[in-house]
Amino acid sequence: MKISIILAHPYSGSFNHAIYQTVLKTLKENGHQIKTHNLYEEGFNPLLEGSELADGETSDPLVLKHRKEIKKAQGIIVIHPNWWGQPPAILKGWIDRVLRSGVAYQFEEGDDGSGVPEGLLIAEIAMVFNTSNTPAEREINVFGDPLERIWKDCVFDFCGIKNYYRKMFRVIASSTPKERKEWLEEVKETVNNYFPKGRD
Repeated sequence: MKISIILAHPYSGSFNHAIYQTVLKTLKENGHQIKTHNLYEEGFNPLLEGSELADGETSDPLVLKHRKEIKKAQGIIVIHPNWWGQPPAILKGWIDRVLRSGVAYQFEEGDDGSGVPEGLLIAEIAMVFNTSNTPAEREINVFGDPLERIWKDCVFDFCGIKNYYRKMFRVIASSTPKERKEWLEEVKETVNNYFPKGRD
């Protein structure tokens, strides 16, 4: 399968990077075609250019590359921390600039954008791995787990992907090496389950 991996964390020693390396190694072992993007390392520019908001046109070659790849992706894996109940700004900018009308979704002819769009992404599965320092009970009771709504309903369902999986690892700040090792084993098992060997 053609799988796109999007990583959004600035620190190379982070647990997000450990997840990324585990995902990458597992997919390679399973023989998949992989496109990897470390947004910070790439220097992805999250800022919309001039009229880009209105017509989607851009002169940024990296944005165009991402758009081309995401349209062909049969699987999408996103890895990022929970910052203020949201993805990091660089990843929000990636959503704004890459998952554009005509790329990830489209409205019927004559629709001014207030209707219900048709999702265009062909990915069979979208997967999100998150990290957080907020205990699960507080996340649900106080904040309502906004990342779940963002990715499941506002992004992937909107773009036509119904098969969705998300896992939050917590609490990172107080986690032990043993816990992290177990979490990475869970990442490996999850990837093997959704993207096994021999799946074209």
